[in-house]
Amino acid sequence: MTEIDRRQRAWIARLIPQGEIDIGAAACPRAFVEEVVARVGADPVRWAIELNSIVVQRIIDEVPALGGSPAAIELLRRGNEATTLRALFTLMMGPASIPPAEAATLEGIREFVHRATPLERVLQGVRIGHAATTEAFLRACVELVDPQAAVDEVTTISRELFSFVDDLSDTMIRTYLAEHEVWSTSVAAARADIVRSLLSAASPADLDEASRALGYDLRRTHEAVMVWSDTPSDSSTLPAAALEALRTLGATTTLVIPVGSGRLWAWGTVHPDRTGRPDSWETIAAALSRQRLHAAFGTPGAGVAGFRRSHREAERAERVERLRREAGRDPRHATAYADVATVALLAADLDAAGDFVRRELGGLAARNASMAALRTTLYHYIGAERSIAEVSRRLHVARGTVTYRVKRAQEVLGHDLDDRRFTLHTALALAEELGDAVLLPRDIER
Repeated sequence: MTEIDRRQRAWIARLIPQGEIDIGAAACPRAFVEEVVARVGADPVRWAIELNSIVVQRIIDEVPALGGSPAAIELLRRGNEATTLRALFTLMMGPASIPPAEAATLEGIREFVHRATPLERVLQGVRIGHAATTEAFLRACVELVDPQAAVDEVTTISRELFSFVDDLSDTMIRTYLAEHEVWSTSVAAARADIVRSLLSAASPADLDEASRALGYDLRRTHEAVMVWSDTPSDSSTLPAAALEALRTLGATTTLVIPVGSGRLWAWGTVHPDRTGRPDSWETIAAALSRQRLHAAFGTPGAGVAGFRRSHREAERAERVERLRREAGRDPRHATAYADVATVALLAADLDAAGDFVRRELGGLAARNASMAALRTTLYHYIGAERSIAEVSRRLHVARGTVTYRVKRAQEVLGHDLDDRRFTLHTALALAEELGDAVLLPRDIER
């Protein structure tokens, strides 16, 4: 396409987002975003940022291995946003004019290598992103270009985007293979491979040799923890935070395995008789809060089986915390599996958990403030063995308010609290933890 033809792409300047998009919230480096804005305009950049959010969600939905922690998702968002903006720039100004942004695009590739994400999964994500992005550009072209010129323009855009993504894929493959060669010969990679093998239920033939390689006695009693941050920039603080938490729990030796930006796995050897939440729990939570980090803990377990089980528990506890945050709950900086085990097990099938809650709570499952207050009060009332004074203390409300809410909740339920008491309390616990994820859809609230 000639420069004259390219200048006729005025339709690109008319791209506008569907919603309110703040350019300042872009994931890419500010200088790069500002350069693209200066060359193609603010509205098209907002359109591309909005499109990127949709595309990234589609990639994660179809290839979950490319998602993970908030920091990992932020890296994916940054890389794909850079790609989308560069595609926008290419269509408007030509490939020779693309401003440099390969660092943002390729940063995530190195992340995938360190997380042992297969190259075919990475390329699958690229294909999904390309298809969704191309579809959006073509749809916009058809809507904004004169019908007589639209067919030729669609053909040209398809060809240019294919060439752009083909070059990008080639660069990604070369970056992945080069990083994989370096990573595979590193000590960190060897330790990560041993741990992944242990977690896959493939116990090593020589447990003593595996312990020596890890510098950690696998025959002891272990407590696992997962530590994560919401931004990739906080990754450097994770190992120290994990060590501090485990030592506060009484760990005598520790094993720390980074598994990607903003995320790590760790274990500590603890006393075999320790059970339940330790007295130092508040100290751990406060330390994590100060560092803006989050951690999920398993329960102590002996030997390789305990090493594996405690890690699985920490994973489940982490998932509960992610579901809570998606439901708009205040974040917990420290989550113990022992505290959320029932919710974690029931929420393994979130659709079934939602059906259970809505069936048991009926009108109490409505998404509004009044029903939320009744649910919370009733949950604590049953848990406190019907002590109005205790519920009043926990919720900081008057005793008369507690009495009224309990009576009103029972009216909404339509049956006595002694009927299916355990089932009712479990449904209320799920509603307290997971919120909208298990409540009635707004269009059928009672």
